[in-house]
Amino acid sequence: MTTPAHAGRMLFVNIPVADLERSKAFFAKLGFSYNPNFTDETAACMLVGEQAFVMLLSREKFAEFSKLPIADPRTHALALYSFSVSSREEVDAVSAAALAAGGTEADDAEDYGFMYSRSFFDLDGHGWQVMWMNPAAAEQGPEAFVAATQDAPA
Repeated sequence: MTTPAHAGRMLFVNIPVADLERSKAFFAKLGFSYNPNFTDETAACMLVGEQAFVMLLSREKFAEFSKLPIADPRTHALALYSFSVSSREEVDAVSAAALAAGGTEADDAEDYGFMYSRSFFDLDGHGWQVMWMNPAAAEQGPEAFVAATQDAPA
């Protein structure tokens, strides 16, 4: 079997934040850690997965990378950030931690049976979704999983 060209890729999502230390503390309360090799007084490399990172950048640092004006995430949505956790209970725990740390609820919980999620806004107004998906649904795809569970004997 050949390895796809994208197999070794890493994902870095860069987002501007008003107060880097405050944002680092907020996300640490949600269970995230930082790679010290890529963290300084202007940026923090937040570990999201084995090959996925969110770079929290001071607004000044972000402006060095983007030639376009920085949008205000409290009034304009350019992206929504979603990450998975290992259980429905962890969805609730992470969401509760976000609210306790100063985030605000973005929407009601969504429960599709095979997937459960909650959404919140971080301290800067960026929209985040924490979600759990049944591992079989993640592997088979939601439609195939639902069809298989509906066809299963009771």
